[in-house]
Amino acid sequence: MRLVSDTWLVFLRSINQVIRNPLSILIGMAQPALYLVLFGPMLTSLAGVAGFPAGSGWQVYVPGLLVQLALMGSGMAGFTVLPDIHTGVAERIRVTPLSRSALLLGRVGQQVAVFTAQAVVLVLAGVLFGLRAPVGGVLLGVLLAVLLSSALAAASFSIALRLPNEYLFAPVSTLLTLLLLLLSGALLPLDLAPGWLRALAAANPVSHVVDAERALFLGHLVSSRTLVGTLVTVALVALCWLWGIRTFRREHR
Repeated sequence: MRLVSDTWLVFLRSINQVIRNPLSILIGMAQPALYLVLFGPMLTSLAGVAGFPAGSGWQVYVPGLLVQLALMGSGMAGFTVLPDIHTGVAERIRVTPLSRSALLLGRVGQQVAVFTAQAVVLVLAGVLFGLRAPVGGVLLGVLLAVLLSSALAAASFSIALRLPNEYLFAPVSTLLTLLLLLLSGALLPLDLAPGWLRALAAANPVSHVVDAERALFLGHLVSSRTLVGTLVTVALVALCWLWGIRTFRREHR
C-alpha cells in the first residue's frame, strides 16, 4: 500500500507540472502530426505496389506513427529528470522515506497518461484522413503502444540518471531513438527494404512491435506477428522497468 500511495504522490507531482505547461503536450504531438499531414498522403499512393504490406496506406502508416510517438515522446522522457538533479530536488528526496520504486513508477505513469491522450488524438486524426480499421484492433494497438511507451520511459529515466549532464544525455538519447526508429519500419514498411536492411531491422525489438501494430489495425488479433510483437513488448516492459527500479534505488540511496 505504501508503494501505491507513494507512486500516486509522484504521479500527481509529475502530472501537475504537465498541466501547468500544456504546451508541452502540443509540442510532443507536433512531429507525428506533421508526418500525418505532410507525409501520409504520399505513402498512401504506394498502396498496391509490389512488396507493400496488406491494407490501405493509412492502416500501414498510422500504426507506425503510434510507435514513432512513443519513441520521440517517452524515449526522451529523461529530460524531465534533469531539472530535479540540477536544482537539488533529487538530493532532498534521498533523505525522505519515499519509496525509490515509486519515483520511477509515478514518472512512468505520467508519461503513459500523456502518451495515451496523444495516441487517441492521433488515431482520431487518422480517421479524418481516411483510416478505416476494426475498433477492437485499434484499441489493442493503442494498448500495445502504451506498454511500449512505459518501457521506453523507464529506460529514458534510467539513462538520464546515469548521464545527468544534458550535453551527454541529449546526443545519446537522440542517437538511440533515431536508430530504433529508422530500423523499425515505422515510417516506411521494411517490406520495401533490401535484404541487408531487413536483417538489421530484425534485431531491433521495436520493428516487431510495429509489425504487431499493423496486424492489429488489419484486424488480425491472433497471428504470428501479433504474438511475437506482444511478447517482445512485454519483455521490454519487464526488462526496462527492472533496470529503472534498480537504477532509481541505487542513485537515491
